[in-house]
Order: sequence, then structure tokens, then C-alpha cells
Amino acid sequence: MTDAHPALLDAIEAYFELMYTSDIGHFDRVFAPTAHLHGLRDGNLRVLPAAEYRKILASAPSPQSKGAPRQQEILLIDIAAPTQALAKVRVRIDTILYLDYLAFHLIDDAWRVTAKSFHVEQRFEAPAAAA
Repeated sequence: MTDAHPALLDAIEAYFELMYTSDIGHFDRVFAPTAHLHGLRDGNLRVLPAAEYRKILASAPSPQSKGAPRQQEILLIDIAAPTQALAKVRVRIDTILYLDYLAFHLIDDAWRVTAKSFHVEQRFEAPAAAA
């Protein structure tokens, strides 16, 4: 791998952190402003521009604030060029386990997600509310 490897791993870790904490202050460190997210939810194609996804993360309680389990793993990294890479990751966001393909580009010396394709791999039962 190239020297981009450690920086790319840091970018993937920043993605995992954002998915768990929903700390919007780090959103622009992870996603390029032109990024789009695509995936099937309940049989329908869902397409979200980065700005809309940012609003969704900002408006919902984070998995961290709900005490949800943290689950994440890198399944594959493919560095196509010094400025382009693909990561296949698995990440749990609250009660949903996603399989994500993240397209990264090196923009202004920082790796940013420019496209995300997501798949709902598994759904978990929401924990019972405390009495």
C-alpha cells in the first residue's frame, strides 16, 4: 500500500466515530459537500445528498447517547490511485447493521467520502424501555 494508507485508516475511523456519536462538528471532516448516499430501505431506493444526511444525523439521538452497542469493522480497502480509494465496512447504527461501500477521494490533502452505498444487513430489536 502507499503512504495514503494511515491517513485513509484515520478517515475510516472518523467515519465510524461520526456514525456512533452523530457529532455534526466532524461531518465535514468525513463527507465531501458533494457526496451522495444510495441504498435500498424497505425495498425502495433512497438517495440522500450530504447536506440532507447531515440534517438527519443532527436531528436524531446518537447511538452513543442511547447506549447502543458499538460495532464496526473494515472488510476491504482498495486504493485505486494516490487520490482515490474504496472501503467496504460494516457498522452498526443503533438497531441497524449496515454494510457500506465508501468511495474516498483525496481532497485538499484529506480523504473524504464522496459516495456511500449502503445495505441494511441486519435489524436488531430495540432494547426494552426501563420501567
